[in-house]
Amino acid sequence: MSAPLLVIAAGGTGGHMFPAQALAEAMLARGWRVKLSTDARGARYAGGFPRQVEIARVAADSLARGGLVERIAAPFRLGVGVVVALVSMLRDRPAVVAGFGGYPSFPALTAAIALKLPRMIHEQNGVLGQVNELYARRVHAIGCGTWPTDLPDGVEAWHVGNPVRAAVMERAGAPYIPPGDYPMSIVAIGGSQGARVLSDTVPAAIAALPEHLRRHIRVSHQAREEDVARVDLAYAQAGIEADVRPFFNDIPARLAEAQLVISRAGASSIADISVIGRPSILIPYPYATGDHQTANARGLVEAGAAILIPESALDPAALSAQIATVLEQPEGAIRMAHAALSCGRPDAAERLVEIVEALGGEGR
Repeated sequence: MSAPLLVIAAGGTGGHMFPAQALAEAMLARGWRVKLSTDARGARYAGGFPRQVEIARVAADSLARGGLVERIAAPFRLGVGVVVALVSMLRDRPAVVAGFGGYPSFPALTAAIALKLPRMIHEQNGVLGQVNELYARRVHAIGCGTWPTDLPDGVEAWHVGNPVRAAVMERAGAPYIPPGDYPMSIVAIGGSQGARVLSDTVPAAIAALPEHLRRHIRVSHQAREEDVARVDLAYAQAGIEADVRPFFNDIPARLAEAQLVISRAGASSIADISVIGRPSILIPYPYATGDHQTANARGLVEAGAAILIPESALDPAALSAQIATVLEQPEGAIRMAHAALSCGRPDAAERLVEIVEALGGEGR
């Protein structure tokens, strides 16, 4: 008999793709076959998936994105994606279908329902995304990365945590070097697509730090591609050593070396920060569905591991003051790092594996 097949459906951003990658790695280690169903946007973040994972691109579009023509065409593209997913699953029947959110989950989950296959979803954020909310009552299991997660009435779920990639697990609980009179690293990340507000405020905030702090700082700053040049110039003019890029392939290593992380509060970023264990300043994206990034940050903030600054209150002076608060209090920074670790769920992938294998056993 061939190995059982898990179809993972995910797309849109790294926030969906990175947890999906972690589950793929874990299931391959258990002897399963894994296929990833995603769209062109999601495929940009699939480079880290193990080579054994078959990647199938599907037609999938948000019903709310783009102009009138795009929105009219979106249901037809989703319909084509469903037909392609049905044909694929009839040829190679999955034991389980797992959706990680984003519109590319729609075709695979719809096909799984039509074929009466065991199916589940994983929600990374504290508020269900649109596709996951649509399927919450039509799957056999729901795993939640953030707890508590707002769920429809009568729907039950398991708090499994957000699984992190193997590269993050390799640095889980890496020893934290507190701030001091030596080179210090700050990592500024705005999610997989960067954040303009961080590009507008972080360089000026660091430039405004007292000289005894500023002279020791080096920065890894993720910025949108169109912002890289001006952000790089801002650091250079302030005499601050900085590596500015649209995307860091080695972000786990940079987090492990950091004294402080400045970040959006995306679920994957929160999971990485927690599992590695680093003090953070979190600026939730204010337009996230259901303000889910504020919900994501709640655990770290309440544990004393993170400082939350709403975007409405963010300016260089306010951010600079909070950066100085962390870097000038090494004992406090150590407490923040330990508190972050206490919030981490390094076994999240294994918890998800248990759900997949339980569902797969029922389907065979």
